[in-house]
Amino acid sequence: MQQLEDIVLTAERKELLLGRLRTDGKIVAKDLAGELGLSEDTLRRDLRELAAAGLCERVYGGALPVSPALADLSTRAGVAVESKRRVAGHAVQLVEPGCTVLLDGGTTSLAVARALPRDLSCTVVTHSPTIAAALLEHPSVEIHLLGGRIFKHSAVACGAAAAEAAAAVSADVFLLGVTGVHARAGLTTGDAEEAAMKRTLAGRAAETWVLASAEKIGTASRYRVLPLSGVTGILADPDAGAGALGELSGAGARVVTVR
Repeated sequence: MQQLEDIVLTAERKELLLGRLRTDGKIVAKDLAGELGLSEDTLRRDLRELAAAGLCERVYGGALPVSPALADLSTRAGVAVESKRRVAGHAVQLVEPGCTVLLDGGTTSLAVARALPRDLSCTVVTHSPTIAAALLEHPSVEIHLLGGRIFKHSAVACGAAAAEAAAAVSADVFLLGVTGVHARAGLTTGDAEEAAMKRTLAGRAAETWVLASAEKIGTASRYRVLPLSGVTGILADPDAGAGALGELSGAGARVVTVR
């Protein structure tokens, strides 16, 4: 009987923790343990188990909401479609005639590729075969595809070969896709090699803008791509909420709200 009671109490605690993540956007283990009258060890164990189940992202001192953008590519294609369309509509305004743009992989970047004017003449460099294929419909866009090992989750090339190819590129702007945009954790994604490739690409462009559809804002993934100070700005959907956007601005980010 005692074991059953322990299981019930653990489940209740975890539901409470998930509720706090939804409402507060973070958990500070020390503070919440004191509020609930629990030991920090108990709370941290619960957070470890939630993180192992993919329900939160553990950080030093607590936890942050996990990003839904970590799902596979086909699943992400159906998430926040209108939000991605709004971000893409603003992002294409940064692509000027004759410029060279680095375009990241992912579903928001695919929305950007599809939103580019059909008569726009520019050069797009990408490490995503999906993006390159979408741009075949744009007769005046010159496409350069960076090769390497394909990370199937995001359908992008990563690794040494892709990074070496990127080192030869100089671009006007990089449109960066991430899975998490958080005032504390910065810009994050779920794979270490993909994060490294994104950093490499950011280093090859005069400006880097983050494509921040609503479901990514206020969430975090395991691997940091860049701090907020490492990019020119964030193209953010207002559906993320004034609170979350205000936290990003308060952390020093340049936030451009799209319409």
